[in-house]
Amino acid sequence: MTQTTPNPDARAAWDLLGRRPGTVFAMHIGYAARAAQKGRTPEAPGYFLKPATSLSAGRAVELPAGAEILGFEGEIALVIGTGGRHIAEADAWSHVASVTAANDLGAFDFRWADKGANVRSKGGDGFTPIGPALLPAAELDPFAIEITTYLNGEAVQHDTTDTLLFSLPQIVSDLSQLITLEPGDVILTGTPAGASVFAPGDTVEVEVVAGGRSTGRLATTAVQGSVPVAAYSAQPKATPEQWADASGRPAPAPEPVLTDDLKRQLNSVALATLSSLLRARGLNNVSIDGLRSTKPGQRLVGTARTLRYVPNREDLFKSHGGGYNAQKRLFDSLGEGDVVVIDARGVTDAGTLGDILALRAEHLGATGLITDGAVRDLDVVAAIDIVTYHGGGHPAVLGRRHVPWGVDETVACGGATVQPGDIIVGDGDGLLVIPPRLAAEIAAEAISKEAEEEYVAEQVRAGHPVDGLFPMNKEWRARYAAAKAGSGS
Repeated sequence: MTQTTPNPDARAAWDLLGRRPGTVFAMHIGYAARAAQKGRTPEAPGYFLKPATSLSAGRAVELPAGAEILGFEGEIALVIGTGGRHIAEADAWSHVASVTAANDLGAFDFRWADKGANVRSKGGDGFTPIGPALLPAAELDPFAIEITTYLNGEAVQHDTTDTLLFSLPQIVSDLSQLITLEPGDVILTGTPAGASVFAPGDTVEVEVVAGGRSTGRLATTAVQGSVPVAAYSAQPKATPEQWADASGRPAPAPEPVLTDDLKRQLNSVALATLSSLLRARGLNNVSIDGLRSTKPGQRLVGTARTLRYVPNREDLFKSHGGGYNAQKRLFDSLGEGDVVVIDARGVTDAGTLGDILALRAEHLGATGLITDGAVRDLDVVAAIDIVTYHGGGHPAVLGRRHVPWGVDETVACGGATVQPGDIIVGDGDGLLVIPPRLAAEIAAEAISKEAEEEYVAEQVRAGHPVDGLFPMNKEWRARYAAAKAGSGS
């Protein structure tokens, strides 16, 4: 049924502001700590727009049916009192009527369709709670305003405006350079580090304090929606990338494909057997080639976590290479049985990882490290109790050739395509990539195949010719079946 009545939550927010705002502006990255968390520092302020109908006075926000990722970002909101264009920085604060708390909410499942614009992912009804009280800007110091966000009563975000990359007056002035600001417009000024996700039943509160005054806590409780979006609309996709973006941590882990039993089975069979069975299924390009191991003779079985480097470009390394970059985020998120697979484009005259990261991976229970680039501190890495496949050693730092770019994406490594969740098996023969949907089936068949091959080897040792035996003809297969039945296996 089509909804025709105005959104009452939005009307409550408009009543608080004294009017329906013309525009709601929102900053992408505002605080220094948030930039460090994201691994990129903007060289200029960046914004997106939210509809006025996304405003609410708090209370409840709906997680759309079929969606999983509801992100919260506590923010300081500015309400424009006097409009204008080309507002000078020195005059900008006088154009702000009031300051209040806001929460930049988003259903991150929809960002795949409009990332950057955020129209649906952050523009839904109720996705911009604001209030509950307005503080008069003229009585506040714009460089001494505090914000705190609480998740179910526990403080999870806190910062002050003196750590903003761009001050509140600069933000107002910057927006007015190309856009005429109007009375009632709302500006969300960015979220501190620690923004994350909440689920139906959870409550997020945001409080802004300045000059001894408080906005009070702006409380929003998540509820589960029941009306799905139309079939022709962008459907929710809870991807690992969006889980990480919203929460700062990897997506909730699905039931592991690589169980202890499956790992034992894969460890019991030769890489050559696995390779032949993959080939029989039409998968010929599943070997990671040209790498050497720090621990020859040691078997590797684990689940791929991927890291992609792009060629170094100075401006991109400045924005993505420092701080809590993609490389550090991946290594901090590793878990038991993970195998790091690094796409370094086969470039071996700069390091892609070193002893500190290898130690971190070992501590978190990762099974192995694979890079088609070089390793720094190679002798030390080789001594650490984690098997590392690599393209050689090199003393140069990462930034000589690489910019850390993508985490848990489809990558290329050693001539093979690797996806997050693929099963990696390695030994002295090299490395294989097994699609997880085939892993259990191939492991069982490999065990059966090797049992046959051991029977053939026994017959050859007993003096039988290989003709008709390898591969087994009908007569030999009948003998094998009888021998197997007799042994009870």
